[in-house]
Amino acid sequence: MTPQVIYTYRLYMINSDILDTVILEALRSKLLERMDFNTLPGSIWKRCAALNTWGTNAIEGSTITHAEAEKILLEGRSVAGKPIKDVMETIHHERAFRGLLERRKKEISLVTILELHEEVFRAILSDAGQWRRINVRISGASFTPPRQEKVLNEMEAWVKDNRQCDVEGMDTFELGARMHFGFERIHPFSDGNGRIGRLLLNLHFIRRNWPFVHVLPRHRDEYLESLDAAFGGDPTLLVNLLKMLMGASLLDLLDQVGTQEDTLISLKEAARSYPYSEKYLALRCKQGELPALTSGREWRTSRRAMELYGDIIGRK
Repeated sequence: MTPQVIYTYRLYMINSDILDTVILEALRSKLLERMDFNTLPGSIWKRCAALNTWGTNAIEGSTITHAEAEKILLEGRSVAGKPIKDVMETIHHERAFRGLLERRKKEISLVTILELHEEVFRAILSDAGQWRRINVRISGASFTPPRQEKVLNEMEAWVKDNRQCDVEGMDTFELGARMHFGFERIHPFSDGNGRIGRLLLNLHFIRRNWPFVHVLPRHRDEYLESLDAAFGGDPTLLVNLLKMLMGASLLDLLDQVGTQEDTLISLKEAARSYPYSEKYLALRCKQGELPALTSGREWRTSRRAMELYGDIIGRK
């Protein structure tokens, strides 16, 4: 197991091929055999919270590095020369992220959203925990968020729509994408919409007994591109992105709590054991058909993922 190594994920929207949900379901099933989210080892949960916090804040311009986030959150040490605001956002977000486990027991409501915003931005924003009272525009976006007087009605409709889709059993990834771009379209706060939207996205996954996903700086371009496409009426890229992020998260967690089959291996090692070339496997990773993550420039997967790929995708 490699609990101290943080794997970053490269995402390529090369074509319409996507990670087969059946593979994700099988990996999740194995993960849930090994652990329950309520009894997730503290060391793993803290590490994931630090990674998620660093990534979501860095996308929004925080100067805190991943190493500094771990120093603050895992070691309880201070970092010099950083804006107080960035340090406070790191501490507050990590606390809110870890609190998602308790929130998973209830439906996502307007109160949930306001509480998350207040928790993350307390003593940072003057209107923490309040709907925006100004009109906003998003630079480079193909849409304009609703005027401030419409925010509450839009958010009420958002909650109602998500609840209805949940009751009807909409696919987890489709609903996650729908929720996320719907929230970002409304942009209900004066600041912090991206971070709160990603917290809500992970709350959605945890409520459905899926692990969390991490949107890191490396994903920023693909993430924004997928959101823009969803705003334009096509959520396919966002659904695909969420599936690939989930595949990477599942592999990472299984590497820490799973069996030998779940140990991460290089594609070179995989090619020696399975009837695929390293080049072929790399292409499948880039296309999102094979669950994988990277450490530096090297793709890594697991024997379990390879077996599932051969059984489910390779025979199609």
